[in-house]
Amino acid sequence: MAQPDPTVVVSTTSKQYAPIANIPIIKSPSLRTPVPIPIPVDVHPLPDNVNAYFVYPFTLEPHVLTLESSRQSTFQAHSAKNAAYLRSREEEKIRRKREALHRIAPGFEPSAGTLVPTKIALRPSSVSIGSPPPPPPLGSIGAAGGASAAPRDVMDDLVDQLAALDSAKRS
Repeated sequence: MAQPDPTVVVSTTSKQYAPIANIPIIKSPSLRTPVPIPIPVDVHPLPDNVNAYFVYPFTLEPHVLTLESSRQSTFQAHSAKNAAYLRSREEEKIRRKREALHRIAPGFEPSAGTLVPTKIALRPSSVSIGSPPPPPPLGSIGAAGGASAAPRDVMDDLVDQLAALDSAKRS
C-alpha cells in the first residue's frame, strides 16, 4: 500500500470554505490543537442593555467624603504650620537686624525713622577739646557788622572747633 499523504484536503461540505477546498493543509506532528477551555457553570451572558451594571454605588459615598474631609483638614494643618514657620523666620530675621542696628546705634528703632542728634547745653567752664564751643551771646556782632540773626551752620561750628583745638595746643 501507499504511504499516507501528509497533506489533508478540507472537506467541501461547507459553503464558507468552498473556495479553499482544494488547497492542501500540511500537518506538523509538533503542532496540536489546544485543549478547550471549560466554561464555568455560573457564568451568564450579558443582557442586551448593560446600563444596569453602571449604577453608582452610594455605599462608597461616606468613605469618599470622610477621606476628603480628613485630607482637607490635614492640608489646612500643614499650611498653618508652614505659615507659622515662615512668620517665625521673618520675625527672627527682623529681630537679628534690630540687634545688629542696636549694636551700632543704641536706641535706634527702624520703624521710628532716623535719629536726630540733639545739642546738649554746656557750661562755659566745662569746655573741653573736641567738644563744640558754646554758642555766642545773642547780642554779638557778625562779620557783616550787624547782629547775627541767622542760625549758625555746620561750617561755622567746624571753624570754631578747629580754632578751639588750635588755641588748646598753644596754651
